[in-house]
Amino acid sequence: MPTSPVFIASHARSAVVPVGGAFKHLHTHEIAAPVLQGLLQRAGLPADAVNAVVLGNALGAGGNPARMLALAGQLPLHCAAYSVDTQCCAGLDAIALGASLVASGQAEVVVSGGAEAWSRAPIRATRPLHAGDSAAPYERPPFAPAPHEDPDLLLAAARYAASAGYSRAVQDSYAAASHARALAGAAVVASEIIPVAGVVQDAFPRVLSQRQLDRMPAVAQTDADMTDEARRDHAVSTVAISPKADAAALVLLVSETACRRWGLQPSAQWLGHQSLGGPPAMPLVLALDAAQTLLQREGIGWSQLAAIELHDAFAVQGLQWQALLQGQGADASLLNRHGGGIARGHPIGASAAVALVRVLADLQQSLQTVHGVTAPSASLGLAAVAGAGGLGSAALVRQTALLY
Repeated sequence: MPTSPVFIASHARSAVVPVGGAFKHLHTHEIAAPVLQGLLQRAGLPADAVNAVVLGNALGAGGNPARMLALAGQLPLHCAAYSVDTQCCAGLDAIALGASLVASGQAEVVVSGGAEAWSRAPIRATRPLHAGDSAAPYERPPFAPAPHEDPDLLLAAARYAASAGYSRAVQDSYAAASHARALAGAAVVASEIIPVAGVVQDAFPRVLSQRQLDRMPAVAQTDADMTDEARRDHAVSTVAISPKADAAALVLLVSETACRRWGLQPSAQWLGHQSLGGPPAMPLVLALDAAQTLLQREGIGWSQLAAIELHDAFAVQGLQWQALLQGQGADASLLNRHGGGIARGHPIGASAAVALVRVLADLQQSLQTVHGVTAPSASLGLAAVAGAGGLGSAALVRQTALLY
């Protein structure tokens, strides 16, 4: 089937707020609706132009959060609504599916991204099998049929830390640097945030002293055949994990026809996406696998990228990416330049969409005006994420100065 180019007319997100914080009373659609309205306002597009909403969500436990958002955001009743659950990958996978609707001609204007109200997530329980039995509560569903392939994700991170040689001190140092970049970049990041419940900045980033790092409890150690001292030295601490959070992040995907019809000025073009699977027992490495597969397919090298965002649910993921970038001769400082998920938090279904919004914002910041004409000075950006069950997702965008 022939495909048409897909452009991104605007991008926006809420602040990322820790669970139990300022968004604790808000449901998913209540966090996302102001972001949707701000997204359309920034583009100068009326609500009745939207053909579909595609929304990633991981903890809503059913229903159709995308439809709830479309209605709460006052989109037309005929607007289609698709909800996507690929756990941590959901926000980016939803955007990819939205882009495919535009590319295939099924829609001209799609709002897509992710939203999560972890604070309001339903309490999960399995139904009793027999009369008189009680429901059995559980924290998370299984992500692989075989229990040995479905370890606790903290344990998976500790196993990877031990196998790759990342000490606790190195992980904690990476986390502290992520927080420092987030604090330093707060003014830059503010432009992408739509106020929700009065919150206008990410709530979690903080200054972390070495004394504070040393006092952080370890939450996971590898079960590999190592000495007790070696296991402690490669443990994962609380600071090296992206904390539970609430947030929403959306992009406005449009066709060239829509740009001309509505006079839109897209800032970026959607170039491609890669979703893939791998070993469920070690899911965190799949973000890099997806990114490398995508770049190879598009014939693009790491050194050609101007913005790189990894949702680093664990510090060991960021350390893996830094090593890869340095080995490729690329600029490792481009990775999560204003802090990543470690510093912001992890609103599961929204995290990857937040990463893409960050890429788009950083590319937009690099626009230069020469002789009165705005032109891109650096054009390519990559966002990537890994998901429970052994999934990876990555997306590639290019800055554009197309005017209609």
